[in-house]
Amino acid sequence: MARYKGAKTRIARKFGEPIYGPDKVFERKKYLPGMHGLNRRRKTSEYGTQLKEKQKAKYIYGILERQFRKYFDRAQRKKGITGEILLQLLESRLDNVVFRMGIAHTRDAARQLVTHKHITVNNKVTSIPSFQVSPGNIVGVREKSKSLEVITNSLSSGRVKKYSWLEWDNEILSGSFVTVPERSDIPENIKEQLIVELYSK
Repeated sequence: MARYKGAKTRIARKFGEPIYGPDKVFERKKYLPGMHGLNRRRKTSEYGTQLKEKQKAKYIYGILERQFRKYFDRAQRKKGITGEILLQLLESRLDNVVFRMGIAHTRDAARQLVTHKHITVNNKVTSIPSFQVSPGNIVGVREKSKSLEVITNSLSSGRVKKYSWLEWDNEILSGSFVTVPERSDIPENIKEQLIVELYSK
């Protein structure tokens, strides 16, 4: 699937926050990109605010419109709060789980590890980044890939965060997707209700 491969700091500046994680360049340039970025003070409409929130979610999880819309439709069919279910579906993607477990330092790196067949689910190699991980599934690093520098560097970086809905064993490089995260457990700064309102028009 095609995805955005351009300058990430530019996207972070567009949304006014480091959506891809710590960014030294963003800290120096916390204004809109472009030659008039410092002086632009455009008033955003309600539609514009909702659209911007959807675009932010798509960039964060690395998903294009067609697939994002499918996630929304799935969330809408489930019982519960549509916006929260949407984020839960996105968080349950295999590439995101690999990122959250600390196997990769970014979602892009996690996606690459998955597509290059370095990741297993329940001891079976799975090369589909959008694979939906279910509670009880065991996600790990393939035996032949455990010495990969990109993986060992990420796990030893000291930046790996712990999440209550995930378990990880650093000795066997394997972990469990314990449960679907609650909204309060998802750290992303996304106003999912704005996305629901946009698609509901």
